[in-house]
Amino acid sequence: MFGHRDGALPYSAADWADEAKSAIGQALEEKRLPILVGGTGLYLRTLIDGIAPVPNIDPAVRQAVRGLSAAEAHAALAREDPPAAARLHPNDTSRLQRALEVIRSTSKPIHAWRESRVGGIGDAVRIDWHIIDLPVPELYARCDARVDAMIDAGAVEEAAALRARTLDPHLPVMRAIGVRELIQYLDGIVTLEQASAAIKQATRNYAKRQRTWLRHQLPQT
Repeated sequence: MFGHRDGALPYSAADWADEAKSAIGQALEEKRLPILVGGTGLYLRTLIDGIAPVPNIDPAVRQAVRGLSAAEAHAALAREDPPAAARLHPNDTSRLQRALEVIRSTSKPIHAWRESRVGGIGDAVRIDWHIIDLPVPELYARCDARVDAMIDAGAVEEAAALRARTLDPHLPVMRAIGVRELIQYLDGIVTLEQASAAIKQATRNYAKRQRTWLRHQLPQT
């Protein structure tokens, strides 16, 4: 379930969970063991715990909220849903915008919707968690090496292809780590060395958030 959907199409954690449930069900029917590998906590939790039955967001509200920066979204959320603002990191643009669009569109805070999740598989299957937590220096070295390998394998060309399509900058594919930085390089704003350094830093930051999430939310077995 990687690289199987056009980046121009919106794709959410709920979309992924629906497809993952189907793939897991098929594997179990065939007496095979499904193994989920990754570190994207939102996607894993959506699959296991289900998703809050939030109604569709008013498109006008979504457009207005998605136009806000992280700082603007955090300030607005602090006024309209203080508990959510207190829980979220001030730089977590996606989750800040999501919480803000929910409170504005439904007049109900996002945590209230999350009290009643639907569609999770946690109660239907047995899950064994195995967490690989490398020493930080080794983890960060691997992050840096991965960025170098991606650039060597054609990441610049991939970013150029996305740039040529003039896609909505709010699409998940356009917000993926490395896309913005490489497009800045292609636009002549930064050098390739500067773009690479920025991608490495963003990757290390993401790995740090993954480690924190794993330590606080998953049982270690």
